[in-house]
Amino acid sequence: MSHRHTDVSDQVSVSEQVSNHACPLTEVLDHVAGKWSIGILVAAAHGPVRFTELERAITGISRRMLTLNLRKLERDGLLVRTVYPTVPPKVEYTLTPMARELHASLAGLVGWAERHRGDITTARAAYDEAAGATGVPTG
Repeated sequence: MSHRHTDVSDQVSVSEQVSNHACPLTEVLDHVAGKWSIGILVAAAHGPVRFTELERAITGISRRMLTLNLRKLERDGLLVRTVYPTVPPKVEYTLTPMARELHASLAGLVGWAERHRGDITTARAAYDEAAGATGVPTG
């Protein structure tokens, strides 16, 4: 006869374990992995950058979206906004040490994507071809 452990009070479900680990990750990625946030972090990685420089460097971003994302990144401790007492005021944005570390991680991810882009394309084509041959939908 097999013995089964029936006391589940000591056990944490798999979904709870995933949720406990994924929650902080999801929260952080929601803030920093957006299209605009990444563009801002990359553009500011080489030193202090002004609003208009960011606006020119990030294709397709509106002034409002840039402003909202700069505020969000500043609030999250990833950017420092420095206002110089000139007329008109000069404002620069600089990455914090935490953001520099994030930028290094993003660079690694970009490298991975560049190295494996062809592999992913090949895998997709093979998958789509196999699914088409069997009539099984790919979604």
